[in-house]
Amino acid sequence: MSDAIEYLHEVFESFGPITARRMFGGYGIYHEGLMFGLYAAGRLYLKTDAQNLPQFIAERCEPFTFVQRGKPVKLSYWSAPDVIMDEREQAVFWARSAFDAALRAQLAKNKSTKAPWRKAN
Repeated sequence: MSDAIEYLHEVFESFGPITARRMFGGYGIYHEGLMFGLYAAGRLYLKTDAQNLPQFIAERCEPFTFVQRGKPVKLSYWSAPDVIMDEREQAVFWARSAFDAALRAQLAKNKSTKAPWRKAN
């Protein structure tokens, strides 16, 4: 595992234990089995949604973007503010915000798969 990923364990220590899984040339960052972050191209990105996106925009963070079939694709992960690497209280705040966004996304996904008009397996 890369030194950067090992350092993220320290950064998020006060938030709680994290795990990292290799994916697409980067790493998915997980807490309690739920992906709330992405480490790619030497940068940490955190999960966003309509509720927490304004705080990322206010900090001038940028969306994770990659090119697929010649077109840019943006994911719901935005760059983490640099301050979280040095200030553990800020790391907890931003990690909690991203984790909450991941929880909301999971809840919405679970609701849509349990919709009454879908057939049970």
